[in-house]
Amino acid sequence: MVGCCPGYSVPVTTSQTSSSAVGPVLVVDFGAQYAQLIARRVREAGVYSEIVPHSMDVADMLDKQPSAIVLSGGPSSVYADGAPSVDPALFDAGVPVLGICYGFQAMAQALGGTVGRTGTREYGHTPARVAEGSCLFDGTPDDQVVWMSHGDAVQAAPEGFTVTASTSQTPVAAFENPGRRLYGLQWHPEVLHSEHGQAALVNFLHKEAGLAATWTPDNIIDEQVARIREQVGDAHVICGLSGGVDSSVAAALVHRAIGDQAHPASSSTTACCAPASASRWSTTTPRAWASVSSRSTRPSAS
Repeated sequence: MVGCCPGYSVPVTTSQTSSSAVGPVLVVDFGAQYAQLIARRVREAGVYSEIVPHSMDVADMLDKQPSAIVLSGGPSSVYADGAPSVDPALFDAGVPVLGICYGFQAMAQALGGTVGRTGTREYGHTPARVAEGSCLFDGTPDDQVVWMSHGDAVQAAPEGFTVTASTSQTPVAAFENPGRRLYGLQWHPEVLHSEHGQAALVNFLHKEAGLAATWTPDNIIDEQVARIREQVGDAHVICGLSGGVDSSVAAALVHRAIGDQAHPASSSTTACCAPASASRWSTTTPRAWASVSSRSTRPSAS
């Protein structure tokens, strides 16, 4: 289904195709500028993703049976009053977790590491050196340019973690604990400014989480077509178009699902379907409207 989680102001996709054998990759949003972009990069790696708010209980996250979890960046300082935090129980569930920027710092703090203000700030293109043998950086150069945006930094990694990257001002720029399937990066791998950022995400998803690259945008189309056919049956449909891209996409899905059963109408701002007589076109107000939201057709936004 498509809807809003409590306290989350934008619709998030909460289902995937029934043919999928694994759960979604959850992108936990800490108010990040790039949360939608992270979800998009995961899907570009051929893996289904969903965005959930940081306020969601760990139990509710795990009820989704996630195949992996990515903690996004965010504008807060982890040690500030009221700053979003991570329930340490998340890291004991056996689900692979990748922390990015703020998510990296929140993971470190939750697991007993040290996070503090460094007195300096890294922003923009930053040279980094990565360690050999790291899962995240497998197949990438030892020296690479990454995109930083932080004033706080992890000053000491949690016990049991290996530091796998550093910069001139950030000695702990990445860490990992393969035994617990936990990984973190101070920089933003989801942006193109990080030279090998997508490679790090792919390594996490495919090598660590063991996820096959089987998801494509066609999965969303097939799902929506099946849902429309089930909802409409052999009834006629009113399809209203505002003329915008979103309503046109929704109308195309309706037409693909039921063909000649769809009747175009004008002066409407939504695409919707309404049961009508199967033998004649009804000019009366339908007794029930079943929404086919154009928003549900979007793979993701960037």
